[in-house]
Parts: sequence; structure tokens; C-alpha cells
Amino acid sequence: MEWIEVLGIILLVVGFVLAAVEMMVPGFGLPGISAAVCLVAGVFCVTDTLAEGAFVTLLVLALLAFMLAVILWLLSKGKLKSPIILREEQQKDKGYISSTDLNYLLGKKGVAVTDLRPTGTGDFDDIRFDVVSEGKFIDKGARLKIIRVSGAKLIVREI
Repeated sequence: MEWIEVLGIILLVVGFVLAAVEMMVPGFGLPGISAAVCLVAGVFCVTDTLAEGAFVTLLVLALLAFMLAVILWLLSKGKLKSPIILREEQQKDKGYISSTDLNYLLGKKGVAVTDLRPTGTGDFDDIRFDVVSEGKFIDKGARLKIIRVSGAKLIVREI
């Protein structure tokens, strides 16, 4: 076995390892580009003819597809930790509130930070919220009162 073939095998192994890293890390970055370069260079190093090159390329693609299937199966069964799934919980008893749980603001008074035409921004206890007037124009600086909460929408009236 010549040194160029040994180099080709090493490049193929490194390419497969980098491809596996790329399959685990979201995005297309340095591992993916490096894997592609290593795999192409490895195919060129281990083959002598065009027919061999085509066969080895198909074999490499089949192995990559198999690796992807195995990694996806392991991720779906929870045997591998996915880097794109958030594991932490934001619970209400720890101080987190959802954007739709705004009923605690009902009746609060504040100031219009922008003109409400009918939407704009209001300041309530030094916290800015996107608000909607009852349908009429309200000038910037006017006093506001939250009269209704509809989902994540705060409906205000000038006072």
C-alpha cells in the first residue's frame, strides 16, 4: 500500500468524523466544509480510475446517508443530546410569565410613549408595552389606562 492510499484512507476517516460533528451541530460551518474537502480529497487519493472514483463516491454517499439515519434515530430516542432543543423550563413559580399572561396589567395606568394610531407604545411602571387604543388617535404623552387584555394585546383608553 502506497503512502498516497494511506493518506486517502486517513482523509476519508477524518471526513466521516467531521461529517458526524456537522450532523450534530446546527448550521453549515467549518466541520461541514472540512468534511466535504477531506472526503473529496480522500476519494481522489484512494482511486486510480474514473469508474473506481464513481464507485467510491457512491459508497461514501451511502455511508453518509447511513450515518445521518443513525444519528437521527439516536436523537429521536434521546440517546444523544440535541444541541437545538432547550431543556430548561421557565416556570411561573420562579418568576417567569408568558406573553399571553398579561391579565395582571388590567387597570394599570401609564403614559403614551408614542402616538397611538391606534397602535403604539405605552409606559406602565417604567416598563414599555405595545398597546392598542380603542380605535381613536391618542397623542404622545397622554395618560393611559389598560382596560382590556386580549391574548398578548393590551387595549388602552385615554384618561
